[in-house]
Amino acid sequence: EVQLVESGGGLVQPGGSLRLSCAASGFTFSSYWMYWVRQAPGKGLEWVSYINGGADITYYVDSVKGRFTISRDNAKNTLYLEMNSLKTEDTAVYYCSTGPRGAKGQGTQVIVSS
Repeated sequence: EVQLVESGGGLVQPGGSLRLSCAASGFTFSSYWMYWVRQAPGKGLEWVSYINGGADITYYVDSVKGRFTISRDNAKNTLYLEMNSLKTEDTAVYYCSTGPRGAKGQGTQVIVSS
């Protein structure tokens, strides 16, 4: 059974930083492209970033480029999202996922507010 468990969210002031983690199990993690997706209050899903299995291909949506960094540790079956210079518009529930038709975790809440 595929399981994805996100952690690391919280309340942070604008300009602050957070590091999200996603612990994966039930599948061969290193073989999968992995995604971070977020959902802001009252809005749809936004695909924020992805990374391939070998961690040499990454993608970021324009709104987070230069501020967020996706990474993975295949030995630990863990996906990360380092978020810096956070803005109020980054407030959302953040999910890790194996793709648009794949599994998604329960999410971790990020609130950016002064």
